[in-house]
Amino acid sequence: MDKGTVVPVLLFLCVTYGVTYVIKLLVDARMRIKMLQASESKELIESVIRGDDHRGRMSSLRWGLLLLLGGLGFAIIQWAGWTDITPGALAVLLVAFGLSNLIYFFAARRITP
Repeated sequence: MDKGTVVPVLLFLCVTYGVTYVIKLLVDARMRIKMLQASESKELIESVIRGDDHRGRMSSLRWGLLLLLGGLGFAIIQWAGWTDITPGALAVLLVAFGLSNLIYFFAARRITP
Protein backbone atom coordinates (compact mmCIF):
# COMPACT_ATOMS: atom_id res chain seq x y z
CA MET A 1 0.00 0.00 0.00
CA ASP A 2 1.19 3.46 -0.74
CA LYS A 3 0.74 6.57 1.40
CA GLY A 4 -2.04 7.82 -0.87
CA THR A 5 -4.19 4.91 0.27
CA VAL A 6 -3.10 4.44 3.88
CA VAL A 7 -3.36 8.05 5.06
CA PRO A 8 -7.02 8.63 4.07
CA VAL A 9 -8.06 5.27 5.55
CA LEU A 10 -6.27 6.01 8.85
CA LEU A 11 -7.69 9.53 8.93
CA PHE A 12 -11.21 8.14 8.44
CA LEU A 13 -10.70 5.59 11.21
CA CYS A 14 -9.31 8.19 13.63
CA VAL A 15 -12.16 10.63 12.99
CA THR A 16 -14.76 7.86 13.30
CA TYR A 17 -13.26 6.60 16.56
CA GLY A 18 -13.00 10.15 17.94
CA VAL A 19 -16.63 10.95 17.15
CA THR A 20 -17.78 7.65 18.66
CA TYR A 21 -15.79 8.32 21.83
CA VAL A 22 -17.21 11.84 22.20
CA ILE A 23 -20.76 10.52 21.76
CA LYS A 24 -20.10 7.87 24.41
CA LEU A 25 -18.80 10.51 26.83
CA LEU A 26 -21.84 12.71 26.25
CA VAL A 27 -24.31 9.85 26.72
CA ASP A 28 -22.55 8.70 29.91
CA ALA A 29 -22.54 12.23 31.32
CA ARG A 30 -26.20 12.74 30.46
CA MET A 31 -27.17 9.44 32.10
CA ARG A 32 -25.23 10.38 35.24
CA ILE A 33 -26.92 13.77 35.40
CA LYS A 34 -30.39 12.22 35.00
CA MET A 35 -29.65 9.59 37.64
CA LEU A 36 -28.36 12.15 40.12
CA GLN A 37 -31.32 14.47 39.49
CA ALA A 38 -33.76 11.63 40.09
CA SER A 39 -32.23 10.75 43.44
CA GLU A 40 -31.44 13.11 46.28
CA SER A 41 -29.38 10.53 48.12
CA LYS A 42 -25.96 11.80 49.10
CA GLU A 43 -24.72 8.20 49.30
CA LEU A 44 -25.63 7.62 45.65
CA ILE A 45 -23.68 10.68 44.54
CA GLU A 46 -20.63 9.62 46.55
CA SER A 47 -20.94 6.08 45.21
CA VAL A 48 -21.02 7.31 41.59
CA ILE A 49 -17.98 9.52 42.16
CA ARG A 50 -16.04 6.71 43.90
CA GLY A 51 -16.99 4.29 41.11
CA ASP A 52 -15.78 6.66 38.40
CA ASP A 53 -12.53 7.25 40.26
CA HIS A 54 -11.97 3.52 40.76
CA ARG A 55 -12.70 2.74 37.10
CA GLY A 56 -10.20 5.40 36.05
CA ARG A 57 -7.48 3.94 38.27
CA MET A 58 -8.16 0.40 37.07
CA SER A 59 -8.07 1.55 33.44
CA SER A 60 -4.71 3.22 34.06
CA LEU A 61 -3.41 0.03 35.66
CA ARG A 62 -4.54 -2.09 32.73
CA TRP A 63 -3.04 0.22 30.08
CA GLY A 64 0.16 0.62 32.06
CA LEU A 65 0.65 -3.13 32.30
CA LEU A 66 -0.28 -3.63 28.65
CA LEU A 67 2.18 -1.02 27.42
CA LEU A 68 4.94 -2.10 29.81
CA LEU A 69 4.82 -5.78 28.87
CA GLY A 70 4.14 -4.99 25.20
CA GLY A 71 7.28 -2.85 25.19
CA LEU A 72 9.16 -5.68 26.90
CA GLY A 73 7.96 -8.04 24.16
CA PHE A 74 9.24 -5.69 21.47
CA ALA A 75 12.54 -5.33 23.36
CA ILE A 76 12.92 -9.13 23.41
CA ILE A 77 12.30 -9.26 19.66
CA GLN A 78 14.89 -6.51 19.09
CA TRP A 79 17.38 -8.22 21.41
CA ALA A 80 16.91 -11.54 19.57
CA GLY A 81 17.67 -9.78 16.28
CA TRP A 82 14.45 -10.78 14.55
CA THR A 83 13.74 -8.44 11.66
CA ASP A 84 10.92 -10.34 9.98
CA ILE A 85 7.49 -11.20 11.25
CA THR A 86 7.88 -14.82 12.28
CA PRO A 87 5.72 -17.11 14.42
CA GLY A 88 8.29 -16.73 17.21
CA ALA A 89 8.08 -12.93 17.16
CA LEU A 90 4.31 -13.07 17.13
CA ALA A 91 4.35 -15.55 20.01
CA VAL A 92 6.53 -13.22 22.11
CA LEU A 93 4.08 -10.36 21.59
CA LEU A 94 1.02 -12.51 22.29
CA VAL A 95 2.59 -13.89 25.47
CA ALA A 96 3.52 -10.37 26.62
CA PHE A 97 0.01 -9.00 26.04
CA GLY A 98 -1.65 -12.08 27.52
CA LEU A 99 0.59 -11.93 30.57
CA SER A 100 -0.24 -8.26 31.08
CA ASN A 101 -3.95 -9.06 31.09
CA LEU A 102 -3.47 -11.91 33.56
CA ILE A 103 -1.45 -9.69 35.89
CA TYR A 104 -4.18 -7.07 35.62
CA PHE A 105 -6.85 -9.65 36.42
CA PHE A 106 -5.15 -10.80 39.61
CA ALA A 107 -4.21 -7.26 40.66
CA ALA A 108 -7.77 -6.03 40.09
CA ARG A 109 -9.16 -8.83 42.26
CA ARG A 110 -6.93 -7.71 45.14
CA ILE A 111 -7.56 -3.99 44.69
CA THR A 112 -11.32 -4.07 44.14
CA PRO A 113 -13.10 -2.93 47.29
